[in-house]
Amino acid sequence: MKKSLLFFVSCVLIVFSIQAQQRPTIKSTVFKKDTFSITKFGAISNEVTLNHKAIQAAIDACNKKGGGVVLVPKGFWLTGPIVLKSNVNLHLQHNALLQFTADKSQYPLVETNWEGLPAVRNASPISATNATNIAITGHGIIDGNGDVWRAVKKGKLTDSQWKKLLANGGVLSNDKKVWYPSEDYARGDTTKKAGVLFNGKTAEDYKNIKDFLRPNLLVLTRCNRILLEGVTFQNSAAWCLHPLMSTHLTVRNITVKNPWYAQNGDGIDVESCRYVLIENSVFDVGDDGLCIKSGRDEEGRKRAMPTQDVIIKNCTVYNAHGGFVIGSEMSGGAKNIFVDDCTFVGSDIGLRFKTTRGRGGIVENIFINNINMQNIPGEAILFDMYYMAKDPIVLEGEAREAPKVTFEPITDATPQFKNIYIKNVVCNGAEKALFIRGLPEMNIQNIQIENFMANTKQGIQINEAKNISLKNIQVNASKPGPLVDIVNSQLLQFYSFNKEGQAAIKVAGNRSANIIWQNSAVIDTSKSVFEFGSTPNVIQVK
Repeated sequence: MKKSLLFFVSCVLIVFSIQAQQRPTIKSTVFKKDTFSITKFGAISNEVTLNHKAIQAAIDACNKKGGGVVLVPKGFWLTGPIVLKSNVNLHLQHNALLQFTADKSQYPLVETNWEGLPAVRNASPISATNATNIAITGHGIIDGNGDVWRAVKKGKLTDSQWKKLLANGGVLSNDKKVWYPSEDYARGDTTKKAGVLFNGKTAEDYKNIKDFLRPNLLVLTRCNRILLEGVTFQNSAAWCLHPLMSTHLTVRNITVKNPWYAQNGDGIDVESCRYVLIENSVFDVGDDGLCIKSGRDEEGRKRAMPTQDVIIKNCTVYNAHGGFVIGSEMSGGAKNIFVDDCTFVGSDIGLRFKTTRGRGGIVENIFINNINMQNIPGEAILFDMYYMAKDPIVLEGEAREAPKVTFEPITDATPQFKNIYIKNVVCNGAEKALFIRGLPEMNIQNIQIENFMANTKQGIQINEAKNISLKNIQVNASKPGPLVDIVNSQLLQFYSFNKEGQAAIKVAGNRSANIIWQNSAVIDTSKSVFEFGSTPNVIQVK
């Protein structure tokens, strides 16, 4: 049995190594040199003139003449929503600030997509649909004026910041812990499936909660050959960058900024896209930083468009709920994703894989290499199939209960995480080094983590998982208690795990079995625990 298990693990590693060489090629954009300055179409740089008609006229003229560059010169340019067209490169010069207006009447309700569902939202400040060969480049700033749209949780502000916010007006939730910008927003927050187009609902049905339906800053739907380069995108009302069902996307040398308290203030959400390159970029946001999605629940499964063939490299994530994230809306699946040479500083979680029952979708063939982390409040690496749609770090005064573990039937709504390879990770400071929590009916499986060094408060927890290989791991945990906590998991290999010294282990559940402990720390039997049907015989020490 021991030899067959080792042979199986070796075969898995060989498959990973072969697949890791098959990286996608992303097609580039090409533009004519013809330049259309927005000033030639009537744009005026000041703090009061709305320029979206002039900017849109420049875009339309550029598109009609075969494409080229629409130039936003240095200056302050106030504008309403604009729509990109094929073969147009919207280029911002140094010291150009494109500021979207706080006048919400300029944003009509439109049919779009929200968290993977067909929905009505306020029009995005910048959007494109079915466009080919488009770009936003340069050195300027694009600001979504998100502060006028967002709700804010009291627990995320200091007392003085909270008092200053209340002085601006707005409405408080019943428990006085959330500030809403308006009565419409407060009404929308208690509306079931707010904005979602179901049971024949239309935009007309949601006019009384318009303020609640915050727009994503940039939405590119069913577009092909896209370039985002050099620009700073900031202060989005909801998600910042949202490529949706698009192909051949290159994101390079950009900065994405949102306040850390920005609800749904994701950096980039790549949803149901194929052939994507994100490199040399910085994210400092209020929700997930680099995020992979593919639709939500039944609608996402019907779309059946996984996000695939993605390369992410040389990126830095500061404040975020997760540095690199897959989920939770991943119902169409995600595969063939490569993440290399990234740094996460202060992100709530480093590598975050999240889903829940009802999503469905398969996440597989994910290759992650050379990740540095510092000051992670939560887990350095997390796989969780009990996502609760809450902030990963519990706020002061908030109570949460652990999910009840029950077996459920396997259906197309049962999600899967498998075939994920993580190598060369260093984390200096985290609450927990590794957390894996699968479903009893669908374990997280075929995960290899190699060369992982972490200074944390807690060690490793593995629940409902199988075929997990941990090789060359060094976890220095400051809190007393078992360094490794295993619940109902099997076919686990620990090789060169905390090789020097001793380690206490806790194993629970009568489904825990076939745990190989090879060339690793001496198990401290006086502090180790085997309970709820588990016995020391489940561990094979070599």
